Amino acid sequence: MKIVTIVGARPQFVKAAAVSRAVQTYNQSISGNQTTILELLVHTGQHYDRDMSDIFFEELGIPEPAYNLGIGSGSHGRQTGEMLRGIEEALLREQPDWLLAYGDTNSTLAGALAAVKLHIPVAHVEAGLRSHNRCMPEEINRVLTDHVSTLLLCPTETAVKNLKDEGIKQGVHLVGDVMYDAVLHDLPVAERRSAILRDLGLQPKGYHLATVHRAENTDDTIRLDGILAALQEISRIRPVVWPMHPRTRQVLSRLHPSLLADAIEDHSTPIPGRAGTHHGLRAINPVSYFDMLVLEKNAKLILTDSGGVQKEAYWLGVPCVTLRDETEWVETVEVGWNVLAGADRDQIVRLAETRTPPGERPALFGAGDAAKRTIEVLAA
Repeated sequence: MKIVTIVGARPQFVKAAAVSRAVQTYNQSISGNQTTILELLVHTGQHYDRDMSDIFFEELGIPEPAYNLGIGSGSHGRQTGEMLRGIEEALLREQPDWLLAYGDTNSTLAGALAAVKLHIPVAHVEAGLRSHNRCMPEEINRVLTDHVSTLLLCPTETAVKNLKDEGIKQGVHLVGDVMYDAVLHDLPVAERRSAILRDLGLQPKGYHLATVHRAENTDDTIRLDGILAALQEISRIRPVVWPMHPRTRQVLSRLHPSLLADAIEDHSTPIPGRAGTHHGLRAINPVSYFDMLVLEKNAKLILTDSGGVQKEAYWLGVPCVTLRDETEWVETVEVGWNVLAGADRDQIVRLAETRTPPGERPALFGAGDAAKRTIEVLAA
């Protein structure tokens, strides 16, 4: 059986690594007339520089992509269209039995559309997620992908219910979250290899961690300014480490050139003008997956608009303030480990100052065997 896996953005690299390991384990375990699985990766190039792509392949041991489309950044229409053309060409050449797509990016949607128009069945990992905000491009991508998929591989009971509410009942499987598999597998390795705390001069639980990358925040000046003002205020009490996404850096360079007048160095550049002080808002380049896991685990608090980081905060037992008005990971909010702050400065600051660990963390995302269960469904 041949599977073409579509990846393009850093969260997809993490998920693909877990599933690729499961493919290898499955192939080693089969016997008799059982068919082995051949997996080919198509990398769209949505994230294309070393900090956002190459280092993930190196760290996680992901198989070398059979196709690297090198699409890069661009408007949603142009980027998705170029991906659609490149993926279609790869699928026509390979004629796979399945296309495997992850998450909710433009790469996800392009892969699903290319496959379904060629009558190649689509398996969607992380199916059923809903923020119920159709202004989010990610929401459009995930809804459309779900509605053309043959297999819908859900991480939570809530995801299964969302699909049922939309009339999707066939091909739905509750397998758990492959990112949880990745955290369980990779955290011990990350703690052995990463020197990020030492390099940044950080003490465990002595800093907050922030990430901001979603278009709803970076493309809205009022929202971005509110988040920036909040992070600056919070950093007066405790350092805030901010691995800065290229999109966010580009926008801030245009809106606040004095804030980012100096290039962000390999490890950190305090902003604005707090060099040599204990506190401050510290902008750093995007970090590797291993470094990010270590930063997340040792943070006192995480402030983020990333869906993946919300989950990782939960699994690592770190309180989270989500810089959005809604989330697709409602379970983390319902149990109290996550809280929605939007982009209002005062609200973010207030919630950051009052967040405390709420206690137990129920097993909401499976048992750490989601990748194995995904492959078993595909091979059935």
